[in-house]
Amino acid sequence: MLSTLAALALSAAAPCQAELVVLGTSQDAGTPQIGHPEDPAWRDPALRAWAASLALVDRASGARYLFDATPDLREQLEWLDLHDPKRTPGLGIDGIFLTHAHIGHYAGLMFLGRESANSRGVPVHAMPRMAEFLRSNGPWSQLVSLDNIALRPLAAGAATRLPDGITVTPYLVPHRDEYSETVGFVIAGRGRSALYLPDIDGWDKWDQRLEDMLARVDMAYLDGTFFDDTELGDPARMKSVPHPRIADTIRRLPPALAAKVRFIHLNHTNPARFPDAAKRRAAESSGAGFATLGERFCLSQPGADAPISPR
Repeated sequence: MLSTLAALALSAAAPCQAELVVLGTSQDAGTPQIGHPEDPAWRDPALRAWAASLALVDRASGARYLFDATPDLREQLEWLDLHDPKRTPGLGIDGIFLTHAHIGHYAGLMFLGRESANSRGVPVHAMPRMAEFLRSNGPWSQLVSLDNIALRPLAAGAATRLPDGITVTPYLVPHRDEYSETVGFVIAGRGRSALYLPDIDGWDKWDQRLEDMLARVDMAYLDGTFFDDTELGDPARMKSVPHPRIADTIRRLPPALAAKVRFIHLNHTNPARFPDAAKRRAAESSGAGFATLGERFCLSQPGADAPISPR
């Protein structure tokens, strides 16, 4: 892998035409969470984190897409406007791809309604149960009836084709599917691809083999909700919210595959959310990393894949 300086130099010489940008790294409710006044993030803004989300910026067409619509959508879109300005009037959202119906992944749609942006026909790409949930339950149904959003169907394993050769393909994953199915997305550009999979119950429950999926992509933003089984202090509650533990994920991956992983969707209890935490350093020693706000992954320029700071 190129060094950060080398990647930046290459990027300056040949600007990336399509890239993913991390807009949030936390579990659905963000960090710090309500009801936890002891969290140091209340006093140190540098420790705060928005809910997990990616943006896809296509500079050739000027289009911008979001992966998940989080409760932090206002701040995330403002951040994106500062660092990757929209080219057209309005919100500059050319599509939203939803993973599932848990609050951190779709609740931000509320800001598209008439009480807020009053948007017009923002394409929302959703699996069948997810689309039906939005269509049939208020207040989301009002977004549909007032044409604030336009639902676009997704099918497992079927690619949605965007301009400039970019494709987005959903893969069903096992999760607590109370209201919708759950998917991860493979986002592919010209020669490079990434997996966005912020929520899954467990790797061995998936009909895809994690190692095979990682071998097919160049970068993977994976569920890092919990580091191990010690976090919630209640074994019964830990079992009620199944997620693969970071410690288990890195144990099963060889170094070449671990190097593709960026953990995302960290719960506020996860010690690895702190940059200097011993458990985070242990995970990084395996070659895996942790997603950070503003890091970028180029889908169109081989080699220009180093995470960089916001411009």
